[in-house]
Amino acid sequence: MIVLGIETSCDETAAAIVTDAREIRADVVLSQLDDHTPYGGVVPEIAARAHLEHLDGLIRRAMDEAGIGFGDLDAVAATGGPGLIGGVIVGVMTAKAIAAARGLPFVAVNHLEGHALTARLTDNVAFPYLLLLVSGGHCQLLAVEGVGRYRRLGTTIDDAVGEAFDKTAKLLGLGYPGGPLVEKAAARATDPARFELPRPMLGRPGCDFSFSGLKTAVRRHVEELGVLSGGVLSDADRDDLAAAFQATVAEVLADRCARAIRRFKEDHPQGGALVVAGGVAANKAIRSRLSILAEKQGMPFVAPPLRLCTDNAAMIAWAGIERFRMGESDPLNFAPRPRWPLDPNAAPVIGRAGVGAGVKA
Repeated sequence: MIVLGIETSCDETAAAIVTDAREIRADVVLSQLDDHTPYGGVVPEIAARAHLEHLDGLIRRAMDEAGIGFGDLDAVAATGGPGLIGGVIVGVMTAKAIAAARGLPFVAVNHLEGHALTARLTDNVAFPYLLLLVSGGHCQLLAVEGVGRYRRLGTTIDDAVGEAFDKTAKLLGLGYPGGPLVEKAAARATDPARFELPRPMLGRPGCDFSFSGLKTAVRRHVEELGVLSGGVLSDADRDDLAAAFQATVAEVLADRCARAIRRFKEDHPQGGALVVAGGVAANKAIRSRLSILAEKQGMPFVAPPLRLCTDNAAMIAWAGIERFRMGESDPLNFAPRPRWPLDPNAAPVIGRAGVGAGVKA
């Protein structure tokens, strides 16, 4: 089975060719980083226009790299949400057009399910497994019990961890995107233990997260340092504070995961892997902390290759394959969704609206 995957949910335009033998024949991603950096974040209209301008060429490039034509495809899969709705529409309409012209099945993929199933593409992870999904717009712990079967154990009650990285980077004057820049600054730190930061939700019952207080604490340190330095942070101040922030996030994520592991094992005594996915999963310090936790808990730890943690179309093609071989496909009147929870039965988070709407997923 050969499937074309299309991803346009935020600021990466991507196309990929993947087979049901877990072979990625082509994986093409065009970053819009230069377009959005001057604004300090993703501008939805600019993102949608860039998708529209480049998607057709990327699909052709992916097909050429894979050495196939449209007649070789068995299905077309595209991100159907959640994400910036303008970009999602571009990808969905392109996929529908190909499917209609070639008489192919069309599969609308939940972007978050793409991340959730990536470990099955890369490592053939068996169900069930415990997933920590961490990205710019999402921070969730989920029991993954099968394709389309996701049970949320915890989520953020305010900000996503990727958003906290971006805002911390902005406070430190590091630029955008925040995750990689904070990680680089932390690696240069000479005194990572210099700053004390709060560890929101640490040791609290349940598996939920909170990061707004941590961002506020970083801002206060920046303001205090600015007063002492005449308004300009030194490189040492910036790097040490970045290291403190990153270490705090890793500790909080490990604590929340430890509690989720206990719940997961109660429901699944046969065990399963601890999987981390999403853009923040590319952070090496966080991966290392979670790997140590999984080893202590006697669980395999799986983190996709760095290039498959951030948004890509290979994961969308694979999720399409998983659904298509279960006999699922979508009608051509499918409506793109700005919001699309993996666990529709999960209780809403009080005081937090619209996870995944208008933010990087």
